[in-house]
Amino acid sequence: MQRQYSGGSEWRYKVDSLTQMALGGAVSITLLRKQIGVPKAALLGAVLGTAPDLDVLIEHGDPLSNMTQHRTETHALFYLLLLSPLLGWLLAKYWLQPRWFVRLTLAVAAVLLSHPLLDSLTIYGTQLALPFSNTPYGTGTVFVIDPLYTLLLLFGVCSAFVRPQGRANQWGLALSSVYLLIGLATQWMVSNKVMQQLQGEQQQVQKLLVTATPFNTALWRILVLQQDHYLEGYYSVFDGDKPVQWQVFRREQALLTTFADLDAVRQLSWFSSGFYVLEQHQQQLVLTDLRMGLAPYYNFSFVVAEQRDGLWQPVPVQQRTRPEVSTLHLLWLWQRIWSQTQQPLVQWLPQ
Repeated sequence: MQRQYSGGSEWRYKVDSLTQMALGGAVSITLLRKQIGVPKAALLGAVLGTAPDLDVLIEHGDPLSNMTQHRTETHALFYLLLLSPLLGWLLAKYWLQPRWFVRLTLAVAAVLLSHPLLDSLTIYGTQLALPFSNTPYGTGTVFVIDPLYTLLLLFGVCSAFVRPQGRANQWGLALSSVYLLIGLATQWMVSNKVMQQLQGEQQQVQKLLVTATPFNTALWRILVLQQDHYLEGYYSVFDGDKPVQWQVFRREQALLTTFADLDAVRQLSWFSSGFYVLEQHQQQLVLTDLRMGLAPYYNFSFVVAEQRDGLWQPVPVQQRTRPEVSTLHLLWLWQRIWSQTQQPLVQWLPQ
């Protein structure tokens, strides 16, 4: 189960792991089924495919650090490449087949590298380039859980057990990859459309983020950072020529300036590429990552200071409870995908 930093529930972590296991299994079966058979190849791929996420067991001291230090060394391409020959040698030794060393090494590398490369297509942030750079890469092309992508992989893997010599697994791997490419193309199209609209509206744009909404790549969430505000809007591929309807949210510039040097603020500013806000909630100062969630229901919010005797005092970082997803949230998502409602989530839900 994911730790506190995730703000997620057990089912969310299990489904995410299932996707990585399915991807690892599909890659491994493609490369090793003739050498070790489908069952062993699937098991090996599933284990290696989810292994990088074992870094969730490492405690970094506080919920925010746990969040930002996930997907670091265990997801770095350089380290995974270094590890692959060792694992390939151990597997060749285990199966008493030294001539398989090169193929096993290539298969291990392909499975291990597929994990962070897929992660980098989500918005979370994966530090692929360690130790040379700690830049967190996250395109937001696909949500961390996308049922269609996972089902394509699972169909191929399961079919390989029924027909080991068939090509269903390769088709599943190919079609799931095409699905990701379609997501990239759609994201690019939506980004261009949004920029044209913003220019036509003469809107100031400091930063723009276009990211897939939960469980699909048909509906896209758009964030626009401005000096004192940020805009949130949605565009579905079924919206056609309809313009994006914006919700405007205030950014407390005074708080951002005052607490710019607070360790927690600098940490999240780096990790979120600037998509964060600071807000006062009663006597608490709350730091929020704007990239994940649907306003005002954000996945990652942290209390970083408290007001005492009129003065702000930094406190040990505490993660706020994440709002639970209800049936109404999912119903809004479904209707918004099909362009059956243009209302933002917060206005659509009953008060």
